[in-house]
Amino acid sequence: MTAPIPAADLRSAQILGSIRKTFADKGFDGASMQDLARAAEMSVGNFYRYFPSKAAIVAALVTQDLATMEQDFAAIIGASQPMQSLRTTLESRIHGHICGDDGPIWAEITAAALRKAEIGTIVSHMEAEIIGYLIAVFARDTGLDPATVRQRFQTHAELIVLLVKASAMQKSDAGAPRDALIALTLRMIDRILDEVSDATPNPSESPL
Repeated sequence: MTAPIPAADLRSAQILGSIRKTFADKGFDGASMQDLARAAEMSVGNFYRYFPSKAAIVAALVTQDLATMEQDFAAIIGASQPMQSLRTTLESRIHGHICGDDGPIWAEITAAALRKAEIGTIVSHMEAEIIGYLIAVFARDTGLDPATVRQRFQTHAELIVLLVKASAMQKSDAGAPRDALIALTLRMIDRILDEVSDATPNPSESPL
């Protein structure tokens, strides 16, 4: 039986859901704590009880997204065709960044990470976690041990993260150029994943 979510954690998640659009629309620097408290329909003092700083908000958003990614990658690793499952998930993620609500906020956080060391540290931790998940998928697909996979394909994983991050920086109203960029990004990711899969055949597929 799944343990109940503590009330404070549930309330924090509700607040994050309420402020995402304001954070994305006004930007990391442009959105004041007063703006965010107003979006959450809270007093500023009460808002600070949950999130004492913008860095705390970013850390909470990262934790929230990593929890979702952990579930996604667990499903990918458990799939009969993990690499195909990864392709499908990445395609959905890229379309979600550009066409959905997550893109603008992660574009703001990515930009803030370049200006503020504290945010940069949080984002770097998130990227390291995602790279670790990708390494696990590569190991599952190739049959190689994770240490060998990391040695051979760390840069492949890093490039995938970079491409997905870049997709978050694109505006959702770019029209045909946007669609062409999505297609090109996905082709690049396919080539990277093909190189991983083709480098060493999975022992389970070798003839007896």
